[in-house]
Amino acid sequence: MSQSLATVAYLGAAILFIMSLGGLSNPETSRRGNLFGMVGMALAVLATVYGPRVSEAGLAWVICALVLGGGIGLYAAKVVKMTQMPELVALMHSLVGLAACLVGFASYVDTSIQFEGAEKIIHEVEIYIGILIGAVTFSGSLIAFGKLNGKIGGKPLMLPARHWLNLGALLVVIWFGGDFVASKTVAEGMTPLLVMTVISLLFGVHMVMAIGGADMPVVVSMLNSYSGWAAAATGFMLGNDLLIVTGALVGSSGAILSYIMCNAMNRNFISVIAGGFGGGAPVAKASGEAAEPQGEAVPVSAADTAELLREAKSVVIVPGYGMAVAQAQHTVNEITKTLRDKGVNVRFAIHPVAGRMPGHMNVLLAEAKVPYDIVMEMDEINEDFPDTDVAMVIGANDIVNPAAQDDPTSPIAGMPVLEVWKAKTSIVMKRSMASGYAGVDNPLFYKENNRMLFGDAKKMLDEVLGALRA
Repeated sequence: MSQSLATVAYLGAAILFIMSLGGLSNPETSRRGNLFGMVGMALAVLATVYGPRVSEAGLAWVICALVLGGGIGLYAAKVVKMTQMPELVALMHSLVGLAACLVGFASYVDTSIQFEGAEKIIHEVEIYIGILIGAVTFSGSLIAFGKLNGKIGGKPLMLPARHWLNLGALLVVIWFGGDFVASKTVAEGMTPLLVMTVISLLFGVHMVMAIGGADMPVVVSMLNSYSGWAAAATGFMLGNDLLIVTGALVGSSGAILSYIMCNAMNRNFISVIAGGFGGGAPVAKASGEAAEPQGEAVPVSAADTAELLREAKSVVIVPGYGMAVAQAQHTVNEITKTLRDKGVNVRFAIHPVAGRMPGHMNVLLAEAKVPYDIVMEMDEINEDFPDTDVAMVIGANDIVNPAAQDDPTSPIAGMPVLEVWKAKTSIVMKRSMASGYAGVDNPLFYKENNRMLFGDAKKMLDEVLGALRA
């Protein structure tokens, strides 16, 4: 394939990637968006493999790598559960960061292409920044993977004077960057490059370890953005225009998503990076501050829950991570169909940070074939709760916590939440009275119009479905 034909193929792939992002912005067009992305990636890979840059001797290695990577991807797609999708995404981000680091070192030691003057400086700056971003993405994503799958606790690690440590690390990286660019030989420049890489890896670990569990959805989208910029940096190092465009698309869209999610949590990006939110345990209040929720939680049976749903005219279901863990989305869909057949108006309310990653609940509901037109975002449905007969919360906690509005001393004060307590009756499904991922007690449990349905979500929903059908 000639260079001009490869360039045309890259342009077509870039257009398909843009169309893919456009399709993914709406559930009804998401399948088409995925298809555009798959076709675009296939076109990009073919244009690269059969392009002028890959020799016949190297073609066999490239094909082996494609088969190996594709096989791992197919295996992961078959065995990874939907509840494990957030940590899988974090792991994939780490691989992008690792690739950027390896490409950076390979580009630096490659003597087949020589640069002089300003071109040499620009090329070395590209390598330095690319490895910097890649190393932070790699180590940070691995820590996020550990936090999401439970191997690392959600409590933030707060080192003394950690902000000064971060500032000192940044100054050291800049200092060694000057030494790297000024180096005369590869051997001379390798030392500052390795020092910077180690500091960047440690910074990635420190940055994500300091972020509390409740901010993990934002962290996932933030690392998604980092992986995009790492890919763009790799494109600059390799002189690959498509990689630059694709990385910029991923990086910018991830940054926009992080901004949207920060707004949904009443947080700003800097405060997320500063960490500390979602320590995993309730924070004791000082004397004189707002009192802990008072009252008694009222339990309800599956049969009584079915009766409340049967008599309702309007039902809003709020899915959370507990639904994902119990893999109860298919039973939820069966309950939805049964109620709709009886003339009940059933809708779903999705909070932007429900679950452990952006869009987690939407993916689960789509997998269960819940109709797209009854899945509503928080801003679309919050005003309807006063006219709702039953609001059913399945495994969610922090996103339905009234303390966000009522308690100015709460760690989640000001965070927009789904106002389920305004419904005539709210039913919260949980295994216990334990606090949510943010480690904050929930006054919703003690409200007069709230009922608690304790137990495994799948088991209890099966009982509710049976009672509805009976």
